[in-house]
Amino acid sequence: MQDFRNLAVWRHAHELTLAVYRETAGFPDLERFGLANQMRRSAASIPTNIAEGCGRGSDADFARFLHMALGSASELEYQILLASDLGYLLPATGGSLLDQVQVIKKMASSLARKAQITRTPKRPTDS
Repeated sequence: MQDFRNLAVWRHAHELTLAVYRETAGFPDLERFGLANQMRRSAASIPTNIAEGCGRGSDADFARFLHMALGSASELEYQILLASDLGYLLPATGGSLLDQVQVIKKMASSLARKAQITRTPKRPTDS
């Protein structure tokens, strides 16, 4: 078990979540319970899954939660594209958020691969 706050990917995901909360605060009122809420939930799910995976007892569990974080990152990626196309985000802001998502996805993918590699494979026993 490790402290999730020591992971660079968690810190990046937390910063992205804060940015999504800031940016969605300016969305139209009609989106408060729609797209803004979905984006916030997707963004928060990324560092949440990383943190939960750190609290699990095995590398396999950690890798599984990293994959869930990757799913949430992909979900957020689409929602950022949608918000940009709807004019709720400035092009530069949408681009910056998408760049951050890509960095997090690369980091989480790499970490998940490492966690899966460190698993000790079971060897057949001699009879």
